[in-house]
Parts: sequence; structure tokens; C-alpha cells
Amino acid sequence: MTTQFRICNCNRSMPLDAAAGTQLGAALGSGALPVASQLCRREIGAYLEVLDGVDEVVVACTQERALFAELAQQKNTMVPIRFVNIRETAGWSAESKTALPKMAALLAAAALPDPEPVPIVDFDSAGHALIIGPADQVLPWVRRLGDQVDVSVLLTSGSQNQMLGERSFPSFSGKQIAISGWLGAFQVRWQQDNPIDLEACVRCNACIEACPEGAIDLSYQIDPNLCRSHGDCVKACGSIGAIDFARGDIKAANDRSGEFDLIFDLSRTPLLCVHQLPQGYFAPGPDVARQFEDALKLTQMIGQFEKPKFVTYKEKLCAHSRNEKIGCNACIDICSAEAISHHGNRVRVDPNLCAGCGACSTVCPSGALAYAYPRTPDMGLRIKTLLTTYAKAGGRQAGLLFHSQGQGTTLVEQTGRLAKAGWRGMPARIIPLELHHTAAAGIDVWLAAFAYGAADVSVLVTGEEAPQYLEALQQQMELAQTILSGLGYAGIHVQLIRARTAAELDAAVNALTPAQAPQSCATFNLAADKRTALEFALAHLHRHAPARVEQIALPAGALYGAVAVDKDACTLCMSCVGACPESALTDNPSLPQLRFIEKNCVQCGLCEKTCPESAITLSPRLLFTDAARQAVVLNEAQPYHCIRCNTPFGTLQMIDNMLAKLSAHGAFAGNLDRIRMCSDCRVIDMMENKNEASITALKQPQ
Repeated sequence: MTTQFRICNCNRSMPLDAAAGTQLGAALGSGALPVASQLCRREIGAYLEVLDGVDEVVVACTQERALFAELAQQKNTMVPIRFVNIRETAGWSAESKTALPKMAALLAAAALPDPEPVPIVDFDSAGHALIIGPADQVLPWVRRLGDQVDVSVLLTSGSQNQMLGERSFPSFSGKQIAISGWLGAFQVRWQQDNPIDLEACVRCNACIEACPEGAIDLSYQIDPNLCRSHGDCVKACGSIGAIDFARGDIKAANDRSGEFDLIFDLSRTPLLCVHQLPQGYFAPGPDVARQFEDALKLTQMIGQFEKPKFVTYKEKLCAHSRNEKIGCNACIDICSAEAISHHGNRVRVDPNLCAGCGACSTVCPSGALAYAYPRTPDMGLRIKTLLTTYAKAGGRQAGLLFHSQGQGTTLVEQTGRLAKAGWRGMPARIIPLELHHTAAAGIDVWLAAFAYGAADVSVLVTGEEAPQYLEALQQQMELAQTILSGLGYAGIHVQLIRARTAAELDAAVNALTPAQAPQSCATFNLAADKRTALEFALAHLHRHAPARVEQIALPAGALYGAVAVDKDACTLCMSCVGACPESALTDNPSLPQLRFIEKNCVQCGLCEKTCPESAITLSPRLLFTDAARQAVVLNEAQPYHCIRCNTPFGTLQMIDNMLAKLSAHGAFAGNLDRIRMCSDCRVIDMMENKNEASITALKQPQ
């Protein structure tokens, strides 16, 4: 593939000259790169010329992205144009003169081919919007939105200041509102609790005139605090039948429901209390500015839409549940969109609700949930390209800064601009890496980055993340730091940066200090399977570790560890083997043995919860020796042979326990030897015993 790079020193505001172009070209393996000063103005011809006869073009400018894209469109070229920001991220910092390795790394990563497309989730919205809330909030928005979307209203209270006019839109009232679904497929249920049914009401105002207490307003809702229930309004309504004070006595008769494409929730407190709201649901509350902002978005959500299917799920790897015993619940607990739910022994991931944060894949110990936007191998390739190109260009002690593509990117760019106002800007060794969401990268990606040569990894959080994401990231970082420190690598390798402003980010990134990295950089490619990716990264880090250790103790909840078995309590019933989802615990078909392969264990705790004798405890640790891959015997016993046919069918301890527990049972009292028999011989003995009590069906006389 032929890739052409076009770089510009932006009117000489960056220290880029012909010599720098030669160094960048050498690092990229593309020959000396020409350096423009006004690529978007008087040197635009150099950009247009390069659009012919190449496979792709990388333009090191995002400031004039729109201009370059428009010119390429006018030229009717099919050449992909990629853009990368080297100005705010490198060229404008206080260390810009030493930032060439970072620029080379960013250019190389921008030239990577696009990842394979991921499956798509489709939405279809016809624009049927339900506006929910008090009448004084809802009715003004009906007039504003009525010409743009198909409006229905659900009033939660009436208003003395707002009037329901002609019946040009469906109107309902009610409370106990429940909302489920997503853009184009919302289901709403509520209880019709007010005596006046707005859909039956013809707005004749007869009830208002008849009410002596003035309890009925022009939004046609009865104030229960004023109403004395004398029934004059019912008489005035007559055969219209819109008013029924007995409605509240029969709950089922008040159940209402409807299907809508969009929800505009103007309740003071949102009806959906999740951090990540479903697409098509807007809850600005009483904030007028937010109401107008969300209303504009709502009017633009009519038609067909799509989004990536952000995660993939492999049921066979899931350690969620077995036999109604819950083991790992990490993904369900962390999902801020409530897109993951319990589904028998597995979990169900609703792609329509999934917002793509990726936190579920980060906390999943087995890799059953994997992030796909981008896939882990694609993310690993980008990180590997960044770090290897950085080192090839002469860079040392590279640090990675993971940030979101929304507010995170904004803060990174603003921090770069601050350098032109007396601040320091992005350090030359800190390489920003944009993600769809910062929670999508976890310990497998971080440890692979260290294996590729990173000295430290920071994750920028800006306050827009769900609180549980920060807690999960911190726990993952503590686990990663425990491993790296245990291997003897000095320094702080992973940390959260909490910044809401560019000034806070500037101070934080310039306070970072590089930690110790391995002397040799890994060459493996990151695997799609989380456990395999971790295995390669850990093997490399252990091989080049300053300290020679065989195992590292890990905190509770870690994704590696052993199990300890109390041999005196264990009866080798093998319940734990049946419960283990990862084949870490296995039996021996030939002998009563409980065996364990530590590499497979994800510390889900299903074995511990399933064991009827409470003989199993978890022991989180990371074992580096070959013993982790080999089956070890945790408990064994000599087989117990049937006293009648000599067939092995249990263990001595199991039979002794059964004798102790079942000796008083009616089926075995006086026949304890049957417990010592296999199942076949037990039946034969019962049939041969002439004194055995039995139930015989008696033939009825004709």
C-alpha cells in the first residue's frame, strides 16, 4: 500500500523543517517528508497533487479537516483521507523540539488500515414522540414540537395556567409510569388515576362550570385536594362519560400502555434513573436551556439509524451462574445502561441499550464479553505501532494517555492550545490515544502496552463517566500495579487522571513520572481472547522482570488464583466439577480424584458456593511456573467397592457420610448394607427381599 504523508508546521508555529521531515520519513520508512508552512492556503496545490496515484493520504492537520475533505470531494477522488493532530498533541507543547518521535508515532498509527467492520444495530423511528410531565411544562412544548414530530402527551399533574385546546394530539394522564425500550421501540405503561379521561373528554367545559370548588382546571385534571366528590361534574359530563370517580377502585381497569419512538421526559426527576440513558429518551428536567437542546436533538431523530454492536458474547466462557448459583456478576453490576441482565446460567446483552462503554469486557475475568469497537487485536496493533515507531524515532520512556473521543479529546486539544498561552502543554513523551470510551481498555491492554515498551499508562476521566466505572478502573489498576511491582518493576505504572478542565489536565500530565519498563519490547500481536492476551503479556513481563518470582499474591476478586480444598470435609462428590465453567476443576474417570488446572481458574467462586460440604476456599494469586498449566490433584481417595458385585461406585468417606446421614431413613433402616451397594445391586436386593413392604395395585371387582 502506498501512503503519502502531508505535514505542515502551521505557519511556522511548530519546529518542523526539512531536517525534521527527513527524521520523520526515516521513522516511517517512507523517505524524507516535505514540510509545508501553509498547506491549507498557498501550498494547497501540494495537497491536491498527492491525491492521484496513491492508496491513501495522511494529513497531519485537523484544524482544516473540513477544507481538505471538501477539496478531495470536489476532485472526485476515491483515495481515503486520514487526519491526525500533531499540533495540539505535540508541536505546540513546551517540549515541542523533542516531540518528533511522538509525531512519528501518531503519523504511523494514522496510516494503519481501518479495522474490520463490526455488526450493526438498526433503529427505525417514525417520530412518534411522547411528552411526559406536569401540564405547565408539557403543553408549551406540544405547541413548539407539534409541527415537527407526531406528538402525544402524558400529563402527571394539571395546571391553572395552561390549557388543553382542540383534540389535535392524543392526550393521557396518569402516574406510576414505567418506561422500557429504546429509539423507535419504547413501551410506556401507566396508571390512569385522575377521574377525567383526557381521550374521552371533548373539552366542552361543562364540568368546570358545574364544579363549585373550582377543582377542575383547563388542562382537565381534577385537583383531589379541592374536590369534595359530590358528582356535579359527572352529571354535567352526561353521556360523554369522560369522568369516573370509581375508576381508582379497580386497578386493572386503569392500566394504560402505549408504544412510542421517542420520549421527552419533562418530569422534575427523570423516570429512568440510569447513568446512560437509551437512545431516543431525553430527560432535561426543568432546565430550559437543556430542554431546547434536547428538543432540537429529538426533532433530528426521525428515520433510520444505526450504531455498532459494541461487544461480543461467548456463552461457553461465561462464569455467571450454574444450577441457580450466582458466581460472577461483574458485567451486570457495572453496566450503566442496564443493558446486561441475568438469563439462566448466562447473561443477556441487549445491543439496543448498550452504549459502548466497554466496561463489561474490562471487568469480565474469563473474556466471555469482548469489546469490538475496536477489537482487542486492532487496539493492540495501534498501541504496538505507536510505541515501536516512537522508539524507532529515538523516543524514550513513552507514556500512553487513554482518553475518550468526546470530552477527553476536547481537553487534550485544549491543553495543547494552552501551551501557546504560557502553559506547558502535552509532554513530548506522553502519547494520547483516543478510545470510544475510556472504560473499554483494561488490564489486558495495559499489560500488553508495558510489554510493548510503555513506561506508564494513564487514563483520563472527565467527570462524565458513571461512578462504578471509576471504581472498576481503579481496581483493575491496583491489580496491574500489584503484578508489576511484584515482578520488581519500579515506579507507578498505571493511574487515573481526573480532570474537568484543560488547566487541570496540563498540571496532571506534566506531573507524571515514567516508571520502569522491560528492557526488551515484545513482538507478539494481541490476541482476541482476553486470557490468551494476558498470558502472552505476563510471560514477556515475567521473562524480563527485574525480580525472579514464581508467584504473586493478588487481592480478592482478582481474575487469577487457586482453590484450596479441605480434604477432611471433601467427600469427592464432584459438585464443584459440574459447576466449574472454565474446566479448572476436573475429575478422573478412572479414579476418585479432584484435579485442578490453575491457569483456567477465573476465581468466580461457583465451586465455593456449590460445595455442599463448604470444603473449598479461593486463593487469589498469579503463578508463573509450569504448575499453573498442569493438572494437580487436590484430593483423592481409594474407591469403595460394592459389597455385592465389587464394582467401584464411590469413596470410603462418602459411604461413611451416607451411613451416618441415612441410617435413620425409612428406606434404609434395617437395610444399611444397601448403602454399601451400587445402584444396580441396591434394586436387586430390594426385589429379592420377601419381607420388603410394597404397594400393589388392587384390581377392582367387575
